[in-house]
Amino acid sequence: MSLLVVGSVALDGIETPFGKVDKTIGGSGTYISFSSSYFAPKVNLVAIVGYDFPKEALAMLNQHGIDTSGVQIKEDRKSFFWKGKYYHDMNSRDTLVTELNVLADFDPIIPEKYQDCEYLMLGNLAPKTQQTVINRLRKRPKLIMMDTMNFWISTALEDLLQTLQMVDILSINDEEARQLSAEYSLLKAAKKILTMGPKYLIIKKGEHGALLFHKDQIFFTPALPLEDVFDPTGAGDTFAGGFIGYLAQTEDISFENMKRAVVYASAMASFCVGKFGTEGLIGLSQEAILNRVREFVDLVQFEIVMA
Repeated sequence: MSLLVVGSVALDGIETPFGKVDKTIGGSGTYISFSSSYFAPKVNLVAIVGYDFPKEALAMLNQHGIDTSGVQIKEDRKSFFWKGKYYHDMNSRDTLVTELNVLADFDPIIPEKYQDCEYLMLGNLAPKTQQTVINRLRKRPKLIMMDTMNFWISTALEDLLQTLQMVDILSINDEEARQLSAEYSLLKAAKKILTMGPKYLIIKKGEHGALLFHKDQIFFTPALPLEDVFDPTGAGDTFAGGFIGYLAQTEDISFENMKRAVVYASAMASFCVGKFGTEGLIGLSQEAILNRVREFVDLVQFEIVMA
């Protein structure tokens, strides 16, 4: 089943306590696409880049079975660039540089051959841009999932609330959930956010795992304990890509199957943080992914005899 990904394709500068890269491939659309390509039979990408974006990076996406004919290339402008610095706990970072460049007036054009998408993943973009994508699809996809961030909650809340009415799943982190709901308790936050439109809510908690909510149902999975975490950039997008990619592969959007999707999504995120940028998502084998999923199962599986 075809999956349409709309998000940023960018150049990132990253500094962590374990190393530094001046320019590497990044962006929400990139991480989502790489991650979902291991599951979804067909991944189509809509994004925009400038003249400075490496042609070999687009070729790498193609090698992963990702159709990039929906990626606009502006020959007279630079690509979106972000630079950040992480600290020792890897949960806090400073944004040092944000250059929107081509992303400043991104007008997402949906190619005709993408119009039959059954799954839509809206990466972190302006809520109005996310709405434009949905409105330009002639047929509503079977499932629409979106991500957002604290910047849009602060500066475009009205637009964001309108977008939430149009989607099935919202994926955000715990800080964003608290900001959006004005509730500290994540249970209270989830209940409030689910009244805003989405039927399902994923709250990502970084190294502390992820929560999935639907009506009065809750599912939790921990993050896999790792000896080495080099770069958390893109982990949330990688999670989202693994989640919706697994749903597209299995063609099952029940809550029970979403539980399994959360585990596969967490496994993909664990590959992402082990290397810089998207490097940890390149060329993975199905065996490696299944072994990582088994590690998650072994981590939480136990037997108990109730007295």
